[in-house]
Order: sequence, then C-alpha cells, then structure tokens
Amino acid sequence: ETSYCDLCALMKKRAFYIIWTSVVLINFNSKAQMNFSKDSLGLYSDTVFVTANKSERKVKNISVPISMITGKSIVQAGNTRLADVLREQNGITMTSGFGAGVQLQGLNPDYTIILIDGEPLIGRTAGVLDLNRIALGNIKKIEIVKGPSSSLYGSEAMAGVINIITDKKNTDALSANIRYGSYNTKDGNISISKRVNKLHAQTFYNYYSTDGFSVRPNSNNRFITPIARTTFTQNIQYKFTDKTSIDGSVRYNTENIKSIIAVANNGTTIYSNGNENNNDLNGSIVVNHKFSDKIKTKLNTYYTQFKSKQDLLTVSGNPYNDLFQQNFKRIEDQTEWKINASLNSIIGFGWITENVNSSRYDNIDSAKTNNIQYAFNQWEWNNGKKWVANAGFRFDKNQNFASAFSPKFSLMYKVNTQLRFKLSAGRGFKAPDFRQLYLNFTNAAAGSYSVFGAVEAQKVINRLMDLGQIGNLFSNFYQLKKLEPEYATGIHVSAEWEPNQSNEIQVQFFRNDINNLIDVQQVGNYISGSQIYSYLNIKNAFTTGFEIETKQKFAKGWTSAIGYQFLITGDKDQIASIESGTVYTKNDNGTSRLLKLSDYVGLPNTSKHRLQAKLNYENTKGFYANIRAIYRSKWAVANTNGNEVFDEGDQFGAGYITLNYSMGKPLKKGWAIQAGIDNINNYMDGLNLPNLAGRTFYMTLKYSTQK
Repeated sequence: ETSYCDLCALMKKRAFYIIWTSVVLINFNSKAQMNFSKDSLGLYSDTVFVTANKSERKVKNISVPISMITGKSIVQAGNTRLADVLREQNGITMTSGFGAGVQLQGLNPDYTIILIDGEPLIGRTAGVLDLNRIALGNIKKIEIVKGPSSSLYGSEAMAGVINIITDKKNTDALSANIRYGSYNTKDGNISISKRVNKLHAQTFYNYYSTDGFSVRPNSNNRFITPIARTTFTQNIQYKFTDKTSIDGSVRYNTENIKSIIAVANNGTTIYSNGNENNNDLNGSIVVNHKFSDKIKTKLNTYYTQFKSKQDLLTVSGNPYNDLFQQNFKRIEDQTEWKINASLNSIIGFGWITENVNSSRYDNIDSAKTNNIQYAFNQWEWNNGKKWVANAGFRFDKNQNFASAFSPKFSLMYKVNTQLRFKLSAGRGFKAPDFRQLYLNFTNAAAGSYSVFGAVEAQKVINRLMDLGQIGNLFSNFYQLKKLEPEYATGIHVSAEWEPNQSNEIQVQFFRNDINNLIDVQQVGNYISGSQIYSYLNIKNAFTTGFEIETKQKFAKGWTSAIGYQFLITGDKDQIASIESGTVYTKNDNGTSRLLKLSDYVGLPNTSKHRLQAKLNYENTKGFYANIRAIYRSKWAVANTNGNEVFDEGDQFGAGYITLNYSMGKPLKKGWAIQAGIDNINNYMDGLNLPNLAGRTFYMTLKYSTQK
C-alpha cells in the first residue's frame, strides 16, 4: 500500500531526475558560448514587476515566486483571449465549468484574484470568472504571483494573483489587426495612442464573434453556440507637474451568447435554448503625487459593475430566467516611503462596498450588501548585495464576518549573480461570497435541483418540509451554520539559476494548507428525487508539489521552454477516515471492500502531472514560427461509488495532449501576417472539456505605425 510519505518521496525523486536532466542540457548548451542579453529569455532579467509588492521592482529583486508573460510571446503564440494564453503556462490549469476558469497550484478558480492594471474583476458564476471575457489586443504583459497574497490584495487571493498590464504607449501610435478562423470566428482590434503636450490618451476597441460550440458544463453534445463580444477601453493620463499626475480609465465589455444546452440529471436529459447577455463596466481615477524623492502616494477610486441576464426555454415549455447584477466600489490610498538605501515601506488603507441583486436570491429587489475596511503595511529590506527580505500584513474588517489578519514573509539569498534562493510563507483568506450565503435557486433547466446559501438553507427547507415537498434530509443538513472565512497557509521554496546568458532554470516546491474550506454538498432530496444542496465549512485540505521551468536559447534564433508540475492534493479528514478503516469502495463486480490509501486520488478536478513545452524560431528579418505542446494527466470529475471520497473507482477526465502552432512574418510599410493551427491533433472531450474546441485554423493581418 502506498502512503502519502511514499508519494512525497516519489515527488522528490521526480524532481531530482528532472533537475538533473535540465542541468545536463544546460551544460551541453553552454558550450556554444552564445552571446545574448540577459533579458532575452524573460525569467530573471532587469524587467520591472509590479504585482508582487504593489510597486515597481526589478524581477531579480523580488523574493516571492513569480512568473511573467510578455506581450511579444502573447502575439507570437496567436493568443487573443486570456484563457488561451494562461492554459499554456506552467503550474496553471484551466477549468471548464461555467466558462474558462483558472486553477493555480491545485486551488479552484475562486481562490485566484484576476486584476486589470491592478484593479479586480467581478462577475463570477459558481466561483468562476470566465477568462474568455478578456481580450488581449492591448496587453503589455501578464504578471503572476503564486501563493497566498491576501497580505496585499485581501479576499480571493488565497492561491495567488494574475494581473493583466495594458500597454499604455507614451507616443503617437496606431495599430490594427483582423483575424478569421474556424467556426466562422472573426476577431479584430484597433488601438490609437495620441500625446498632446501634458495629455496622453489611448483608445482600444475589440470585436469578437464566432459560431462557436457549447460552453456549458454537463453538455451531452457540442451544440453550435454563437457568441459576440465587444470590448472598449479608454485611458487618459495628464501630468500637471513633475510631481503630480492623474490617470483615468474606462473599460466596457459586452457579450451575447445564443445558448443551446443539454443537461443530464437523474438519468434524464433536459434540452433548452435561449440567450445570455453579460455586461462588464470598470472605471478608475488615480491621483499620483510625489512629495519628495523618498515619499510618494497614490489615491485610487475604482468602480465596477457586472450584469448578467439569461433567458432559456426548455423543450417542455418551462421557462428559466436568471438576472444577476453586482456592484463593487473601492477607495484606496497607498503611500511608499524610501527610508534609506536599504529599507523601504508601503502603507495603505481603503474602504470597499459591494452589493448584489439577483433572481437567484430570495428577492430580486432586495440587495445583499457588504462593507469592508482594511489596512496593509509592508517592509522591504535590500542590502544591495546578497539579501532581500520582505514582511507585511493586512487587516480586513468585514461587515458580515469576523476580522481577518493576513501576514506574509519572504526572503531571498543571492549566492552570486547567477544563483538565487527564495523562501516565502504567508496566510491567505477568502470570505464567503454572496452565493454561499444567500443563494435561493432552483434550476428548471437542469432537473429542478435547488441550491440554498447557508443563511437561507434551514429556514427555506423547513418551510418546504411543512408544505410536504421534502423527500428526505441527510445528516449534514443538521450541521448547517454560519459560514466562517476560509484560510490558507502557504510555504514556497524556490531556486533560480542562470548559468549563462542562454539558459535559465527555476525550481519551486510548494505546500498550501487550507482550513474551513467551504464545500457545496447535497443535504437532501425533494419527493421528486431532485437534489437539494447547501454550503458547509467542513474540509481541511492541502495541495503540495513542485514546479520546474527551463528556458534555453540555441544558435541561429532557436529557443525552447519546458515546464512541469507535479501535484498532490487531499482532504485531511478523508485521509484520516481511510487510515482508520472506515471508508469502503466497490470492486469491479460490485462487492464492497475497504478503501486503500493508494486508491485515494485527492481533490476533484486536479491532475497529478502537467507539462508544457515550446519550441520557437525567429530570424533577423522578423519571421517566426513556434509549436507548443500541453499535457495534462487524468483528473476526477464525479463520485460514482457513493462513498463521498474520490478514488480510482470514480469517474475521470482522460489525460490528453494538445499541440498548437503559429507562424508570422512582417511585411513592408508596417504590415504583418500571421497564421496558425490550435489543437492540431483535434482532441475533444465534450463532457469534461466543453471549452476545448477541435482543430481550429486562423489567419491574421496586422498593421502598425510602430515596430
């Protein structure tokens, strides 16, 4: 029988093997003695990084685990939506329920905060923020911080932060492109940048439409589902003096989806069709003032609204209408104080108010509200030679919950200019969201199951019981109570090695322990057999593993990159039950037996192995071509043997490989062309990967007044 200690030993052996292989390749490659700039590969350069400290720092001076996706790599890969580029990154898995969500180091999408220029996006469905809503036509880079980051960003940053940095050009510029591909997909951008004295303005517009395919979970078939999206962004910057400036931005995104859905529940498939409309509005005004060379401050006001409306009609004539509107307002002040050459401090405080109106709750006209006051402080010490240390905390006073305290500490030691070691530890939290508290929702388009938030569940179900509509209640119904915030403690140890100017390797070991994990569970049935669900604080879970990423630059314009993640996840309470001999499973012939720990697979929707590989060629005339491979091993999707534990006898999504290819070439007078094929091997899994299209072809024509 394999224990978790054995698995950890196996993890260490795999790490040693991969590191040893990478070292051999690097030593072989270093013999070429090629001369490239240190930032040519992008991991450990002098590039400025903002997200880790909420202030600009050079990558080589950041003591927490980070990664960065450059605008050039986004363009050369032919990626146009945020989901496209993230699924090719090391340590990131895309989920397919309710749109394309992001899973970071084994933690679900609702534990990673998504930012655009440092401002949070809202509008999640079942905890998933659909990343297909975000166009990439005006993106400068994407910054990723892994591990609990609530010490700076508050709730939803338990797993990490993904920050999309837009390209705010400081010169007059014009660029445009149009792309056509499979499924009658059309994608076009135009970006105009203009400077007049102290005023600089930039306008970006994107239009996307496709005949598409079903993007909803549990679909039995891949139906044609036309989608149309429009994104408009306006940025304005005005510099009053050398010390004072103001930045304003507005972003508006709208999408329309013609939905044709087939959902299976209790052995019955329910077909329905209709329309879904989503609107996303973001606006911010930021005042920057520099008091002196040592003290500067930033006052930020931010407002965002998300509105979603879905109208469906089942083939039996039952209507399903859903309206959801969320508003988020924030005022924050952040001041940075450079005390001396080695010591720097950031202090900030803010106020957040948010409210939701939804037909998913008890009354569409009754707004659910929450108010948060918070403060954060961070100290950074850099002796300019060997050591960089960072310590900070954040305190959140939440109207609906107990206060949350989130500390964090990180340390980096530079052995020399080529080798660095990092250690970071932090605590992240996630407050229960509105759906987990107030949901009062019955889905007529999916078998009339119901989900009730923790605040509503007992009183609503008791009322239904008095009306004689409840068939039976499970024991966990009597465990329903006020939800507490979820907490995660993360520890990360990493090494970054740059043996020469043509090779880089990064190795990271991580462990995340999650307490009070909120889980949705079935608590009963209606007389009809339809399910009744609610939310409980029950789980104490963990995710642990390692990531390795290598980049090499070869002769004559060739580069390669390889990333691998090994991941183990688990529910500590379930493991204890298995070890105590109280959990049973079924053999192939249907007989029962005790479940062995070696049969346990951990948390659902997590894969033990992920691998990304890229080979790129670019010559001096600007022609480029690349091929990218993504591998994901199997993952548990449904518990089918009735023991509430995910083991080898349950339902899995099959492991798979996808291959993507793109090539492009600049033409004369600012013109360029690009063509590509995504999912060359045409892998499809309509049930478990509804967002993964089959083989798709595309071609893009571009124009720009700048290189």
